[in-house]
Amino acid sequence: MQADPAAQRRLLELVAIDTQVAQLTHRRNNLPENAELAELRARHTEASRALVAAETRLSDAQREVQRVESDLVPARQRLVRDQERADQGAVTDPRALRGLLEEIEHLGGRIATLEDQELDHLQEVEDATADRDHLAAARDLVTARAREVIAARDQQVAEIDGRLAVARDARASLVAGLPADLVGLYDRIGARLGGAGAAELRAKRCLGCLLEINAADLRRFAAAAPEEVIRCEECDRILVRTPESGLS
Repeated sequence: MQADPAAQRRLLELVAIDTQVAQLTHRRNNLPENAELAELRARHTEASRALVAAETRLSDAQREVQRVESDLVPARQRLVRDQERADQGAVTDPRALRGLLEEIEHLGGRIATLEDQELDHLQEVEDATADRDHLAAARDLVTARAREVIAARDQQVAEIDGRLAVARDARASLVAGLPADLVGLYDRIGARLGGAGAAELRAKRCLGCLLEINAADLRRFAAAAPEEVIRCEECDRILVRTPESGLS
């Protein structure tokens, strides 16, 4: 392939732009905020699981308090009635009175047991409430931090995207002024290598692969016409000759 020497040298401008685009794209994809957000999402998920578990424990404890209360209310009402009957002398038959007093004693013991259970479950409610509130506050902190990180990330992304747009516009303008076949070759090489498709030949070294050109290739490059598009034998990039190439 042949191309005007000036057009070949302009490939170095294209290399600079593509390098900038690659660096900006890499930076955009690897912002430290992205890693922190991933960690925050994991922490939020874990905090949410723990919060659900705490709310379940609280709900269970509250249900137990209600269950004990539902047993206590009729037991207390029955005790009050029985005690009133005993105090008023409403039961005169000794056997019936003895049964009534035994029931009063049994109810007293039953109520005492239920009240102990109620105290235990109330303590469970208190502890579970404290756990729930602590975990909710911890999750809220994670959420607040995530919002801060997202805002910082979005600000950087917007800045990078703006610079990328400028670079891509500059590339489009530059490419429009270069031979289509030269740009096509450059792009094909770049796509294959995952980088720029051209490099400067400076001081007998390819600045793409950074390898020194052997003597035979240097002689061939020196003898080539300025319009001839030469390629690096190692990395296959287009080699752009300049006064600093070391061919003279």
